[in-house]
Amino acid sequence: MQFDPHHLSALSAVLRLGSFEAAAQSLSVTPSAISQRIKALEDKVGASLVQRGTPCTGTSMGVRLAKHAEDVGLLEAQLSRDLQLDSGDEPTRLKIAVNADSLATWFVQAMAAVPDLLFDLVVDDQDHSAEWLKRGEVSAAVSAAEKPMTGCDMHALGALRYVATASPRFMSKWFADGVTPDALGRTPMLTYDGKDMLQRRWIETNVGPKIAPPSHYMPSSQAFVEAARADIGWGMNPHLLVRGHIRNARLVPLIPHTPLDVPLSWQVSRIMAPALKPVTDAVIKVARKHLVQN
Repeated sequence: MQFDPHHLSALSAVLRLGSFEAAAQSLSVTPSAISQRIKALEDKVGASLVQRGTPCTGTSMGVRLAKHAEDVGLLEAQLSRDLQLDSGDEPTRLKIAVNADSLATWFVQAMAAVPDLLFDLVVDDQDHSAEWLKRGEVSAAVSAAEKPMTGCDMHALGALRYVATASPRFMSKWFADGVTPDALGRTPMLTYDGKDMLQRRWIETNVGPKIAPPSHYMPSSQAFVEAARADIGWGMNPHLLVRGHIRNARLVPLIPHTPLDVPLSWQVSRIMAPALKPVTDAVIKVARKHLVQN
């Protein structure tokens, strides 16, 4: 089945921008034209593609078709580069899944090395980011998965090092007699979200099993650091983010010399790998500069 590129671009714009009006403005057409294109595409596939609302969202089939449109753009851009053709003024768009701590520490530098792309980032836990690849919703992912997803190439990047940290005042208040199982079980902990297992992994490795501290949920890498500095709780912070605070004693490790290293990889759809080679090269180069290499 072949799809009209104007229909696909309309769908992609609606899902990216959240409304028919914004999509129309982006494509320099009327909202009625966008509506007609979406209807024609839905008639062609025999299924609803857009869930109308504020914002508009895609059905599972709509998301896949919008992703297909982005893939076509990337492949056409690669062909233009290979044939030394003018690829036009419109930059191509790439959807990637990345964990928040990589985004906060090193990934932006990799993005900056590929200035001719528009990035559409999905932020998810490193243990779950590869699932976006499995569902076909992204072209690549920074992941902690140990094996490549089916149909994907995997490149080892190094390990993102975490340190269990808290403020000196927090340590004096809650761990005056040391980081014991009893004390840890009573002490407020920072957790990114329900998928975040880093604190529990560190506890089991360094203190003991079956310890469940009370927890603040705080889905922000920078807020994690600020919350630790503000005596709100302790948490696993990327060493890249807190090394200055540790050096200046604004934060201290709960137990010295107990880092938690999380190996990361770059997984990229094998079909899209040639088109994404400049991105892959940039990600590998920047990651290996900043992450722990064994």
